[in-house]
Amino acid sequence: MTATGTGTGPGPAAGTGIRMTAPAPGWSITADVVVVGSGVAGLTAALRCAAAGRRTVVVTKARLDDGSTRWAQGGIAAAIGDGDTPEQHLADTLVAGAGLCDESAVRTLVTEGPDAVHRLIGTGARFDTAPGSDEIALTREGGHHRRRIAHAGGDATGAEISRALVEAVRAAGLRTIENALVLDLLTDAEGRTAGVTLHVMGEGQHDGVGAVHAPAVVLATGGMGQVFSATTNPAVSTGDGVALALRAGAEVSDLEFVQFHPTVLYLGPEAEGQQPLISEAVRGEGAHLVDADGTRFMVGRHELAELAPRDIVAKEIMRQAHEQGVEHMYLDGRHFGAQMWETRFPTILAACRSHGIDPVTEPIPVAPAAHYASGGVRTDLRGRTTVPGLYACGEVACTGVHGANRLASNSLLEGLVFAERIAADIAGTPAPQAPADGARPAPEPAPSAPRTALPLLAPEARTAVQRIMTAGAGVLRSAESLARAAAELDRLHREATVAGGPAAVPPAGGEPAGTAATGSAARPADRKAPEPGVEAWEATNLLCVARVLVAAAQRRAETRGCHWREDHPDRDDVSWRRHFRITLDADRALTLHTTATAEFPPTATS
Repeated sequence: MTATGTGTGPGPAAGTGIRMTAPAPGWSITADVVVVGSGVAGLTAALRCAAAGRRTVVVTKARLDDGSTRWAQGGIAAAIGDGDTPEQHLADTLVAGAGLCDESAVRTLVTEGPDAVHRLIGTGARFDTAPGSDEIALTREGGHHRRRIAHAGGDATGAEISRALVEAVRAAGLRTIENALVLDLLTDAEGRTAGVTLHVMGEGQHDGVGAVHAPAVVLATGGMGQVFSATTNPAVSTGDGVALALRAGAEVSDLEFVQFHPTVLYLGPEAEGQQPLISEAVRGEGAHLVDADGTRFMVGRHELAELAPRDIVAKEIMRQAHEQGVEHMYLDGRHFGAQMWETRFPTILAACRSHGIDPVTEPIPVAPAAHYASGGVRTDLRGRTTVPGLYACGEVACTGVHGANRLASNSLLEGLVFAERIAADIAGTPAPQAPADGARPAPEPAPSAPRTALPLLAPEARTAVQRIMTAGAGVLRSAESLARAAAELDRLHREATVAGGPAAVPPAGGEPAGTAATGSAARPADRKAPEPGVEAWEATNLLCVARVLVAAAQRRAETRGCHWREDHPDRDDVSWRRHFRITLDADRALTLHTTATAEFPPTATS
């Protein structure tokens, strides 16, 4: 059930009272700041906060170097080349965003971006240079009218950035908790952020469910690509940050704008999970999109041909495949020769060859796959969400930079720039007088305000969510496909409710271990609720973000950016040049408010 409205929408977040079904925290530590995530956004925020004298803890779901940043191939966009300017970068970004970018956010990105890249270099990141020169080598990608993409290791930019930041974090001695899934936000009696609960997966200093008490929490959890069957995202990208923020009462926006990368290695109709990405930089260096007969089909379709914005290229690939009755097109880079493939794109070359395809001698079969969430937890220009003390940056955030479609290689830059802005905002706040480790402040409202345990989705239902989303809310959408997806997701939602049964639980963070309810009092005897654990928590988070995505996609009756409705093929600026602000209610229904214009209103904490 989704309520809708228009105008200013909800006021300051008050929280939903919903908490993930989990054991009570059995251990706790304290900090000034807890950063959740270890990609470019999370580690940059952590390093800057620590440099400002804030006790900072980094929590990450796998290892420090195992997030989405590591998989970024193409590079980082910034106006650092001769003749390029922030204004030109701004113009390209606004075009790609299809009328929904926040121009002030984009201007912040492109003007602060060059210096942020140089600070990243100062941290230790090494970018490729032009032959015989110390100048950074720059390439082009889709939607860019200039060469402004800095890359490293040919096509291993993310891995190099991750290496440099991880080394810096370790050199600085920051406290880190690896292999930890964050469960819920803790709040104090006034509704301000007071830390997080998390589950450490059997490794490290702590084990099981615990709490990190901190007055500032930075979400940098990455994307939600695993909500679809095939994605370029790693297995950890299950929308945990967006789901946590919704349960905490925060607003999310623009989740319908999921970018499907047009050139992902096609491994067959049954391929699932993380798929090999064929970077846009391959097209930037001159590879051609062709059909089985070798005909280039992007020429004449857009002024930039293969380097058109990603949504346009993805749609043309789908159109060509549909017209020809096939499931993929080809990317032809045979004219590069072996040396260029081996030096410029060694990672892609190895991935293709591992699947029996040699790009040196044959075209690469490609098809679109889920790649990047342009929307997320709504923030202001300082990364502040609608929940006081809760920040978000990177792919989990909706800063307004990307609008309806992210411009290629703007994501690493966005994570970098807005992470620095978050750290500056935290550093500008008086340092809290946090207690020493082991002390247990009361991070929750009074015990008279009960919490509701969230019914868990069975781990095996994860595949069902992915297939529902791929069939109904993938590259091509319609009222019929989205209605079918919504109905099937609602069925999973109801079944989880019946099995788990909402139940009042005492406040998290201070109760003795073993007292957190799992809904057993309301559970029918003939249906067993899933046991709390990582697989069930991830499946539950995926269902949450899937419901939000589908609700927004149903509401947006137009085609804009990477939201493609076959029943509404045109862009409608009169009716739909605006955003949705979505919140979760205490009864787990979604409330959708439409902004009056394309401008976001201030966050409650602005």
